[in-house]
Parts: sequence; structure tokens; C-alpha cells
Amino acid sequence: MKKLMLTAAVSVASVALVANAYAAGRSTISVVGSSTVYPFATVVAERFGKKTSHATPKIESTGSGGGMKLFCNGIGLNTPDITNASRRIKQSEYEKCQANGVKDIIEVHVGFDGIAVANSSKAQKLELTRKDLFLALAKDVPNPDGSETLVENPYKTWKDVNPALPNIEIEVLGPPPTSGTRDAFAELAMEGGCKKFDWIKAMKKTDKSAYKSVCHNVREDGLYIEAGENDNLIVQKLDKNPNALGIFGFSFLEQNDDKVQGSVIEGKSPEFETIADGSYPISRPLYFYVKKAHMASIPGIDAFLKEFTSEAAMGEDGYLIDKGLIPLSDSEREMLRKNTLAGKTLQM
Repeated sequence: MKKLMLTAAVSVASVALVANAYAAGRSTISVVGSSTVYPFATVVAERFGKKTSHATPKIESTGSGGGMKLFCNGIGLNTPDITNASRRIKQSEYEKCQANGVKDIIEVHVGFDGIAVANSSKAQKLELTRKDLFLALAKDVPNPDGSETLVENPYKTWKDVNPALPNIEIEVLGPPPTSGTRDAFAELAMEGGCKKFDWIKAMKKTDKSAYKSVCHNVREDGLYIEAGENDNLIVQKLDKNPNALGIFGFSFLEQNDDKVQGSVIEGKSPEFETIADGSYPISRPLYFYVKKAHMASIPGIDAFLKEFTSEAAMGEDGYLIDKGLIPLSDSEREMLRKNTLAGKTLQM
């Protein structure tokens, strides 16, 4: 009994010390994570800073995976309060958070985004399928001789991939492995194309690890170029090179529609309506995650959540919609707002 009382006392003292450290050392909300959610979070942070007495939150673009790593390192002054993600938190990340003391996490589903496969508006607009994208970008592909074997990707031009496509060299600028956009593109686009081969699809039941390796691994021979977490840099490079394609979120496509155009994917263009109704094949949900333990110590987190989830921000006519966010339905937004402001925590 004495041991239990001592443990409880130590725990309370630790919490008090952390709280005092926060009060003494940091008054600005720290946000890391997805480059796709970054512009939305930045707009909310700027408005929040202007309309409240709190400091404008510090927003850093580290990629979804990088943000999760920082977020799950633990509770304390030197760790972020919030991480943005262009995919849902993985079970392994959730378990790492739990192991490191990040026990109570609030999950906020911001809305939806489409992943554009774009090129310069000066070039021919491409009409692609997910199968085309898999064959163009996978590290290993089905043997062109028709046998149920894999070979190192031999395709050098889009015409090699599909005779209906132009005879230009495959050159795709895309996000690195730490990016949620890369994760989502691998799952939605490449795996979507990979499953078109029945014998590879069957691997999922017999060897899930091998199946994922085939469907998700990107070629490393220089035709897929990792362009970092800066989507604006990809847009600039596409503007200078009409033969290249780039992979990034719909919001960047919409904001740069004078320079770039989205490819048609299986008959659907990346547009607000097609992403909202789910008919555009490469669309994904956007999130951010909050450490509940930090809310009592870092001033303004609760008010920041209220601003981000408000109708003025993420509603159908909200200012984030002007930036390219695809909103949740009315009922989903109402439930999200209720759960977020009540501090409901994530269970996986």
C-alpha cells in the first residue's frame, strides 16, 4: 500500500513539474507534420493569432511520418503538441505513443484531399489509369512476356507502359517515404493498379508482406525523383519541364492552376466535386492529432481546436475550402466538433 501511495505521489509531482516547465518555457503551440495539411494549419494559425490574445502557433512541415515520430517521442517541453497527417495514424505509431507516455490523443478528421498526378499546363494533359501508374513507378513489375513472374522495371517511356500514351520519358517528381502523400499514393494509386493483376492480388492472402512490397515499392533507377516535402518546389520544376509529372495534394493543384494541370485518372479529373463524392480514385482523409496532456499547460490549444473545427474554418463555405480542403458532411462535422471539444480520445 505504501509503495502504491509513493508511486502516485511521484506521478503527481512529475505532472506538476512538467506543467511548471511549460508555464516557464513555452507559450506558443507547436505543430509539426504533413506538408499537405500544412497550408490549412497555417491559415488557421494566422487567423487564431490575430483574433485571440494567444501567440500564433508555430507550424512546421516535416511530413506525416516525421511528424508522428516527433509527436510520439513523449510528453514534455521539447515535444510538439499537435501533428498533422495526410493519412490516419498507424497502429505501430499509436503503440509507440502509448509506450512513450503519450496516452491520451485527440484525433481530428479535418476533411478530404485528392492526390494529383500533374504536369505543366503547357503540355498535353494525360489520361492515366492506376495500372499505368503502377507499371510506370513500381520497382518490380510483372514480366512483359506474360508469365507470372516479376522483373526489375524495364519501362522507360509512358508509351512503353501503355501504347496509347505519349512517347516521352517517364520522369515523376514525388514525395519521400516520410510523407503521408507518399503513403497514400502507394496505397490508393500503386496498389490500386497492382491489384489489376489477379496473381499478384492473390498474394495478399498467402504472403501479405510480399504483396505489399510488390505493390508499394517505388523504382530507384532515377525515373522517380524524391522532391522532398516542399510541394511548391515540385510545381516550380513542372513549370520548367513540360515532360515531367509531379505528385502532390489537390490544394496545391488548385492554387497553381495557372502553371499545372491534373491528369485524368480512370475518366475522372481531380476536382472538388469528384473528390467529395469519392469518384476520383486517388483521394484520402486528412487529420491532425493532439496531446491531451499538453492542453492544461500550453495556453490556447483548446481555443485553437475550436477555431480549426469551426464552421467558419472547415464548414462548406469556410475559409479552408477556399484553400482546397474538401469538407466533411454536415453531420460528420457536427459530431467531430462535439467529440473534439469534449476532449474525446482515440482508441485503437
